[in-house]
Amino acid sequence: MKTLDELADIFELLGDWDQRYQFLIEIGESLPAMPPEARTDANKVKECMSQVWVQAYWQDAARGGIAYHGDCDTSIIKGVLALLIQLCEGKTAQEISALDVDEFFQRLGLDQHLSPNRHVGVYAIVRLMQKQAQALSAAARTAGVATGGLQIVLH
Repeated sequence: MKTLDELADIFELLGDWDQRYQFLIEIGESLPAMPPEARTDANKVKECMSQVWVQAYWQDAARGGIAYHGDCDTSIIKGVLALLIQLCEGKTAQEISALDVDEFFQRLGLDQHLSPNRHVGVYAIVRLMQKQAQALSAAARTAGVATGGLQIVLH
């Protein structure tokens, strides 16, 4: 799990935007393969220009830690998706809901280097991640079980 501070430090070290774009491409390529059965309409980010899928699941059910599978057909947005997944990994639904997308954009300089259409897509990715985290948490509460030992994956 990386923090926004750690990601901002990495971006600072990279210097120019050619290096930062290359980093985004590389981190996107390192994203683990998304299970094919997770590529459902419910997991698709519809407002994004790219083809993006994201799926929440319990990483650490005992503590309420959520993780995500994700995939995208464009390298830069796949890298941004990988960063968002790293930021949210192991956090609770409440912590994921508190993610400030504007701060994410500003701290990494994405606000100046992604087109307005890409901004809309990234906001949509975060909204879906937040919605899925809340649904996962609600499903655990509805089941009447603390998240400990419960294996729930949203489809």
